[in-house]
Amino acid sequence: MMENLIRGRNPPQYQRSPCKEVRAALRKRPEEELQCLEMTTKRKIIGRLVPCRCFRGEEEIISVLDYSHCSLQQVPKEVFNFERTLEELYLDANQIEELPKQLFNCQALRKLSIPDNDLSNLPTTIASLVNLKELDISKNGVQEFPENIKCCKCLTIIEASVNPISKLPDGFTQLLNLTQLYLNDAFLEFLPANFGRLAKLRIWS
Repeated sequence: MMENLIRGRNPPQYQRSPCKEVRAALRKRPEEELQCLEMTTKRKIIGRLVPCRCFRGEEEIISVLDYSHCSLQQVPKEVFNFERTLEELYLDANQIEELPKQLFNCQALRKLSIPDNDLSNLPTTIASLVNLKELDISKNGVQEFPENIKCCKCLTIIEASVNPISKLPDGFTQLLNLTQLYLNDAFLEFLPANFGRLAKLRIWS
C-alpha cells in the first residue's frame, strides 16, 4: 500500500488525509514510522497525501504529489503550499481545463505530468519553470507551445502526443538539452528551420 502511495499510478483514492489513515499506512512500515518520529525538526514526505494536521508546526518538505485519477477539475490549492520544495507533480487523468498562475511559482518543479486532461493551451508563465526536466501534456487539446518555452532550458523529455499541435515555435530550437520528443497523433505540418540544433535529441516520434 505504501509503495502505491509513494509512486504508484493507481494510488489509494482518499478524499482527504485524516490522521488515522496516515498512521494506518505508517503501521504497515514500522521502520518508516520510527524514522518519522526521529525527525523532530524537519521531515520529508513523498506521496500524494497532504500532511496531517497533527504535524502542524514542523517544517514540512514535500517533494512529490500525486493527484492522478481524482476526478479533479482544477489543480488542488494544497499544491501551492509546497511551491518551494515540490519537484514532481502528477495530475494524470483528471478533467483540468487550465493551469493556474500559482502553479508556476513552483520553481523547484522538475517533472510536471498532466496527461489525459482537458487543457487547451499552455500558459506563457511556463517560462518560470526553469528547472523543469520532464513535461507530459499528452492526450489534451493543446494546439501550440508558447514561444517562451525556450526559457525551460533544462527540459530533456517532452511528451505531447495526441494533441492538435500544428507547429512548433522557433523558441523550441533553444531547448538544447532535449533528448526525447513525442508528438504522435499530433497535426504537425512543419518544423522550425533550426530544428537540427537539437543535437542531443535521440528519440523523436
